[in-house]
Amino acid sequence: MQKIPPTGTTPLAKREARLAWSLLSPTIISVALVVVLPLLAIFWISVKPVSLADLRPPTPIVREDVRGDGQDLSIRYRIRNSSQEQAISNVTLNDIIPNSVSISGKLPEICRLSENVLLCDFGTLDGGQGDRLLIPISVSDKESAENALKGTEPTVTGTSSNVLTDSTFTFDNFTRIFDGDEFWGVFGVTLFYTIFGTIGALVVGLFAALLLNKEFRGQGVLRGLYLFPYVAPVIAVAFSWLILFDPFSGSANELLIQMGAIESSINFFGERPQALIMVTLFEIWRYFPLSFLFILARMQSIDTDMYEAADMDGATPFQKFWYLSIPQLLGILSVLFLLRFIWTFNKFDDIFLLTGGNAGTRTLTVNVYEQAFAVSNIGAGAAVAVVIFCCLLAFSFFFFRFMSKEEGL
Repeated sequence: MQKIPPTGTTPLAKREARLAWSLLSPTIISVALVVVLPLLAIFWISVKPVSLADLRPPTPIVREDVRGDGQDLSIRYRIRNSSQEQAISNVTLNDIIPNSVSISGKLPEICRLSENVLLCDFGTLDGGQGDRLLIPISVSDKESAENALKGTEPTVTGTSSNVLTDSTFTFDNFTRIFDGDEFWGVFGVTLFYTIFGTIGALVVGLFAALLLNKEFRGQGVLRGLYLFPYVAPVIAVAFSWLILFDPFSGSANELLIQMGAIESSINFFGERPQALIMVTLFEIWRYFPLSFLFILARMQSIDTDMYEAADMDGATPFQKFWYLSIPQLLGILSVLFLLRFIWTFNKFDDIFLLTGGNAGTRTLTVNVYEQAFAVSNIGAGAAVAVVIFCCLLAFSFFFFRFMSKEEGL
């Protein structure tokens, strides 16, 4: 009896596997460059004591000009350290003196001239330190010297340690963000915004799909109107909401006052807790069309025979919805909940445009921006980003572990 080799061990299968990996390699490399490398960079920066100014490594900067009057002229070099904290060692200046310009006096001790090449050794420049040199020259006039020096530019070199690449590591960034009650308050706001925004978008999308699951005149137009919040530019709709709910000239306040619902204007986006509720309602309104599209597509693929059987058994509309529709929609609802939770947890632009993170609407993503750019602490901002990643990773783990038992996902 001939023995059949295991699947995947034949020469043809091995060639096919190599071909598949070669075809997939561009995609894998692209994903690594776009996703993995920035993620590793965030983890690296989160344990580095780096500020916004440290993103550019310390470098020596040189300026050259001609000083003096008449025949008493000098080339002036001004050297300074671009960093206010880190020192630069082995600082050297190199410049070519034009043939039309001659050195008329004694050179400084740190400089030497060799065949029109000027070389000066400044040693070490401490943080914020600067130095200057005067090289006496002999030339007909100042304008001639300046024109001659325009053809040559001095170069300056030096070595310094870069906080981004050295061996300095610290957990002070994480200690700073977890110290005190500020972080937990921001984390609580993020959970409120994410959970209620996600659930609200799913519920509103579900009811919108139920309304349009039947054929009627004007159904296509109404579907297009439902998609407007999602496809409209976020800047346009955000400022529309701000104008609509403005406490001084907004139509919403004026309407509520005319109806007698309130006595004075409400600052919807400027006071607690209205601001958090409003940005959550904006999240629901803006992103329910995505849920609506997926749920409606799933509803229209459900077999109608079981609904006809339920009608014959005398089932009420609610019973048909709860016992027939919901079990068929659990799969798509679960996937939408996962996606919307992750996207809402990472949401930054909506809140930043509406409130700027003020009035109790500061979420973790807004905190990343404020730490990194408002406070200029890139390390702390990266640490908050790492916390966001860990939170979403933990949520995804528990979600799939639960859904694998309930829905087989």
